[in-house]
Amino acid sequence: MYIPTYADVEAAHARILPYIHRTPVLTSSYINGLAGAELYFKCENFQKAAAFKARGASNAVFGLTEAQAAKGVATHSSGNHGLCLSYAAGRRGIACTVVMPRTAPQAKKDAVRGYGGRVVECEPSTSSREAVFAQVVAETGAEFVHPYNDPRVIAGQATCSRELNEQVPGLDAVIAPIGGGGMISGTCLTLSTIAPGVKVYAGEPEQADDAARSFRAGHIIADDAPETVADGLKVPLKELTWHFVQKHVTDILTVSEDEIIEAMKLIWKRMKIVMEPSSAVPLAAILRNPQVFKGQRVGVIITGGNVDLDKLPWM
Repeated sequence: MYIPTYADVEAAHARILPYIHRTPVLTSSYINGLAGAELYFKCENFQKAAAFKARGASNAVFGLTEAQAAKGVATHSSGNHGLCLSYAAGRRGIACTVVMPRTAPQAKKDAVRGYGGRVVECEPSTSSREAVFAQVVAETGAEFVHPYNDPRVIAGQATCSRELNEQVPGLDAVIAPIGGGGMISGTCLTLSTIAPGVKVYAGEPEQADDAARSFRAGHIIADDAPETVADGLKVPLKELTWHFVQKHVTDILTVSEDEIIEAMKLIWKRMKIVMEPSSAVPLAAILRNPQVFKGQRVGVIITGGNVDLDKLPWM
């Protein structure tokens, strides 16, 4: 298992620069008042393809040799990684196939197809996803780009906190959502190297809390098909992301479904930001645990904005 280094992050940033946005950092004095902390929202919902995963996907796609690229790329994804891989593959002019749960948001399936990718549906469980995916790779010979357990992807995601550290020096902590752990791993990789004093926290839904249970147990615990409104956080940790989580994460804080929805509404109302439920989990965790963050400067990574506007969770 290759563990990516900070040199990989620097190479990734140079490689993907033409294909990503340097996303803005926004603040809200009202939300700061509620939290009792200074919060700096890194808005990856304004990223290309409306998700941070454009970073890792672009690094993987543009790092392929010509021979690898000729066979195209394939992945399994509940949404954002799949549509971001389709975006990157489209920019390079190669084929992309995405295995998606039939229950994945329609907006995300449409986006994959909109970027030129092919969607193959599976049942909403890890076992079904992996079986259908194996069939796709056997048929196409495509290069597998894992949504998070891939050093190329983690190095790409790590460029987000590299930018954040330049935009807001002197942070005390950074918090991001955790599902499979790609963004958290990238955050750990960057900050442990260039700002080792910054604590890294993860936010997770109570109804999909396998990362929190893994963290407490000291080994990976994987749920097959958890149910949560935060559809991007239903996948388990893998060996590579677990390496970073157990080594560098300070704590994993869980939140209820109601808290996720309330945080999502709060950001929509106060900051006018369109974001998906997964992106609201970190703010929900801060508001639930004010004693952890009181008086601190905290970077909050808003991971994506691909929400189905016809099925908002409070409707």
